[in-house]
Parts: sequence; C-alpha cells; structure tokens
Amino acid sequence: MALRIALFGGSFNPPGLHHRRIAEALRTRFDQVLVVPCGPRSDKSSTNLLPPVYRAAMAGMAFAGMPGVEVDLFDLEQDRFTRTHELDARFAPRGEIWHVVGVDLTTGGAIGQSAIQRFWEHGVRLWNTARFAVLTRPGHVFDKADLPPHHELIEVEIPGSSSEIRERLAHGENVDHLVCARPLAYIQRYGLYRAPNPGSWARGSLTGRSYRLQADMDNPKVAAYATHFAPVENGNAEFITVLGGDGSMLRCIREHWRERLPFFGVNAGHLGFLMNGAEAVFAAELPPPDVIFRQLPMLYVETEDLDGKVRISYGFNDAWVERITSQSAWLAVSVNGVPRLTKLVADGALVATAAGSTAYARAMGASPLLADTPAWLLVGSNVMEPVDWKSALLSTDMQVEITCLDPERRPIQAYIDGQNLGEVRTLRARISRAAAAELVFNASHDMAEKIAAIQFRSSGVVKG
Repeated sequence: MALRIALFGGSFNPPGLHHRRIAEALRTRFDQVLVVPCGPRSDKSSTNLLPPVYRAAMAGMAFAGMPGVEVDLFDLEQDRFTRTHELDARFAPRGEIWHVVGVDLTTGGAIGQSAIQRFWEHGVRLWNTARFAVLTRPGHVFDKADLPPHHELIEVEIPGSSSEIRERLAHGENVDHLVCARPLAYIQRYGLYRAPNPGSWARGSLTGRSYRLQADMDNPKVAAYATHFAPVENGNAEFITVLGGDGSMLRCIREHWRERLPFFGVNAGHLGFLMNGAEAVFAAELPPPDVIFRQLPMLYVETEDLDGKVRISYGFNDAWVERITSQSAWLAVSVNGVPRLTKLVADGALVATAAGSTAYARAMGASPLLADTPAWLLVGSNVMEPVDWKSALLSTDMQVEITCLDPERRPIQAYIDGQNLGEVRTLRARISRAAAAELVFNASHDMAEKIAAIQFRSSGVVKG
C-alpha cells in the first residue's frame, strides 16, 4: 500500500509554533509530512526578505525531532518557486500525495471561483484530480460544498501567522509564545527581521546549554579529553561537542548538519583550523561562557558519471577532481557557463569554501581566506598548462564546472571533504543556498585569529 504523504508548503518565514502544531496534526492522519519551504515568489515579496540559507536553517530547527516529518530544501537550493502541479509530479513516485491548503483557498469552489481554480497554474485540473488536505482556520466559516472533489477535512484551531511574528520582531516585541525555542535563539543571534542585512557571526555563550559528544574513543588522547565533559545521554542537545581534529569535525558536519545544531570543536589532532585549542578550553568554564558563533556556507556539488547519472552532495571544506592514472588530467573549466580554461593540464583541480581555504587549497598554493569572506576559491594542482595559472577567487554567486576532456585515456575521480565519489566525467559546484553549518569558537582565539597567525608568522606551526 502506497504511503500517504502530506505536502506542507509555505514560506515559513519564520516558522512558528503554529506550523509545528499543524505538522503534528497532519502526522496523525498521514504516514509522512514533507515540509517544503518555497523559493522566491514575485507575488509575495516577504519570501525574499532573507537569504534562503536562513530560512532553511530555521525550518530545520522548527521541525527537528518530529518522527515522520521531513524538510525538503529543493526550492531554496534551486532558488525557484515550484508550482503545486510540479510538486505533485516530483513527489508522486514516493507515494499518495496530499496537498495541504487552508480552507480559505477553497471558498467559491462549488462555482469554479476558488483561489485554486482561478489563480493557480493548472488550477482547474488540480482541483478535479489532485488530493487536498484542507485545514480549517480559526474563525473562518466555510461551506462544505466548496471543498475539492478529493479532500480530507482536518479541523484544527491553531492560531498564528508568520507576518505577525515578523511584525513583532521588527518592533522588538516578545514572541516567545509564537516561535519554538531553537529558531527563536537563532533569530536573535543573527538579528533576523530587525536589520536589512542579517549577520553571519555573533557573540554569545554556551554556559548552561546541554550538548552531545562526538568523539573517537579509540584514540587515547580523545578518550582522556572526554573525561572533562558531561554530555546529555538522552533528551534535546543544544549543540554538539566534537573531540578530535579537522577530519573529525568534517565527519560530524557531514553526518549532522541537517540537525542545525552548532558544532564546538576541541582539538586533539594537529593544526585544527576548525577546532578550539584544548588548553584554552580546559582553562575556562565548560561549556565556555564567551564564544563566537559563525554560520559558514557549505558547497553544493553535482557529479556526473560516465553514464550521465548525476549525484548531489554537500561539503563543508572542499571538493576536487584528480587524475586516476599516471597521466595528467586534461580538464575544461567554465564559470557560470563561460569557458575560462579550455584545456587545463594538471593533476587535478579543487574548489574550496572560505572556511576550507586553510586546508588543501592552501597546501596547493592559494592564500587562505577569512571565514566570513564572501568568496571561495578555484585552485589547480600541479598545473602544467596554462603555465601562468594557479588559482582564481570566485564570488559566491558563481558556479564552476570542471569536465574531463579525455575520460577514456585520462580518467578522473571526484572527492568531497576527502570522501571518494568515484570516477566522474564532470563536477559542478557552487556555494549552497540552503546548507550551512554553525561553528563555535572561543572568543579569545577565533578562527580569524588563526588565519591571521598563518599570514604573519615567520616560522613555526599554528596551534589549534
């Protein structure tokens, strides 16, 4: 029997307690609830108030921990508004699709005058053939004759609206009773809805907050550090403490970024650019009282294999292609569809976020960027042609495509954050519009200080 899936779309700008309660009500009637934050809409300017990465993060927090509820980031990632009939086709292979609508959209349905029939793309066809989960609204009187042919009426009395939340936030009014705790803390941290340009970093504290511990206990040094911490065994953690090196942090981000919990790293490895120095951590109160939160963008990567199959991946540091055989790779590089390097002869090529610029990109000769630099890097590995090219600085709205010119004799394989994705023909990458990770640093030794130390030291090793 096919899964009954409720598609719960909306701007969720911001998501409120009422949205979570609606999802809970839907879950009692359907096998799965797919929350779909919409992309930019020309008819609804409020959806464009914030960059999509902030709406994606808030949605992930608002619906976190709800069994059977999933947040789909397709619209935000692709920066488009997917129409209802397109959603119907896109999700149909997953089960029996039910579109969640407010009962006000059905007014006049009996005479063909509902908002769905009049204004939606392919609205008349949808009205007659699609399935609708119709939510009642507090105080709204409706006529059952107006309901669509294929509907389930879900009678709920759940007040609340995103516009009210935005207005209260803009005027500095209390919204504790309207917004879940985690998204509210996030809104306050980055000043959302109060300034035209939200921040990407903020000062704060972890004191009194519960956390999970991510640690490789087979490592004696990590196991010794772990004795200093008191993580929660069950219940709701407010952040994740990671013990290890940058590799441990990258694994943790890869596995848990969708939970939208901040990551606080303690270095038990070598350089640890993404980590906090153990000496400074243990010299202060645990969890630390004075920290800097940094929301750092991730990479959105598409790899295409020799059969044309496309795989989508996310990375935090970098993604690259490299030669498989002893022969150099022959690559073509385009940026935003414009050919920039028609034949790059090299061992490979790499793209890196600003946060990842201290890793392989730096080892390949690129200058590291400050973590909040609105840019990213394209770097060649052991470049032979063109002889005068090594790297390029990219703006965050650029997409890079790297294609193998001779996959038969000079094959390449792709990696993302060190994970082998296998042989590919093409790698396409850009800064993600929806995926980001929050890293937390001791205010006394922030990530920016580590990069400054790299650029101004004369010798020695940068300590974590």
